Amino acid sequence: MTDLTQTLAPARPGLAGRLRLALCIFAVLAVVPPLAHALDEPFLIVVATRMMVFAIAALSLDLILGYGAMVSFGHAAYLGLGAYAVAILSRAGIDDLVLQLLAAMAASAVFATVTGAISLRTRGVYFIMITLAFGQMAFFFFVSFSTLGGDDGVALAARSTVLGMPLLQDAPGMFYATLALLVAVFAGLYRLTLSRFGRVLTGTRESALRMQAMGFRPFPYQLTAYVIAGCLCSVAGVMLANQAIYVSPAYMSWHRSGEMMVMLVLGGVGSLTGAMAGALVTIALEEGLARLSEHWRLGFGLILVGVALFSPGGLSGLLRRVGLVRDAK
Repeated sequence: MTDLTQTLAPARPGLAGRLRLALCIFAVLAVVPPLAHALDEPFLIVVATRMMVFAIAALSLDLILGYGAMVSFGHAAYLGLGAYAVAILSRAGIDDLVLQLLAAMAASAVFATVTGAISLRTRGVYFIMITLAFGQMAFFFFVSFSTLGGDDGVALAARSTVLGMPLLQDAPGMFYATLALLVAVFAGLYRLTLSRFGRVLTGTRESALRMQAMGFRPFPYQLTAYVIAGCLCSVAGVMLANQAIYVSPAYMSWHRSGEMMVMLVLGGVGSLTGAMAGALVTIALEEGLARLSEHWRLGFGLILVGVALFSPGGLSGLLRRVGLVRDAK
């Protein structure tokens, strides 16, 4: 009971190590466009934007996996729902990013509520398999959606507008809009995980039975976290569609869910800063290794093996071990 009591205790005031590290990451990201301009490498802005999109997705997954111990192999479904919300609304003449975000989150909330209420009645490998099944159902639904290109996907006519303004049309505008959403998602989850809700969710991860003995029903907390995670992942989907100006069912395949889990493993499960850093490093490694060799996946796999063997806590664990960050979570 001691661990649970500490988990439910109020967080200490002041800036934790994870928040300081996150601020450093945001500061570095903010200078990417002027740096890319100085180096005459505009592609860096495109890559960095993609990195931040998946950082948002990784943060959403970490809420349920790292804090709620819910291993979902269908989380990429919400990435696809966000992307297809852009495609469907664009065809209906609705190009405003705010409306598309709201529609994507609403659709994801409904899907997550229904599927989560069913999935959370299972545990362990059964939870993994049922979330995988729901994710694949969404995947094959859009594969058969012939009016939106089916398996080939569909190209968008243009990027979304923001309150009628074409802020996303150029690469720097797209970059800073994505950065703003990343900061907002991180800040929201940071406050949520430090709240009573977050502490109860973490306590449920440690021992659901003990939480019940303390008077908390785990199911409502887990379902709420599951819905929040789905909604936030759909935000990443909306931005991914705008960044690529293209939407495909491949966004919601189980392979994409697996890639998100790899990001968490690399950065550190149960650490918001680690999840964000893991996504940034994963995309950067993929881009960098792909330029070196067509067999880049072999090198990436060796890196993951090294992380699993020598730093099970990922980048967060490594930083804590060397003493650079006292509280990397």
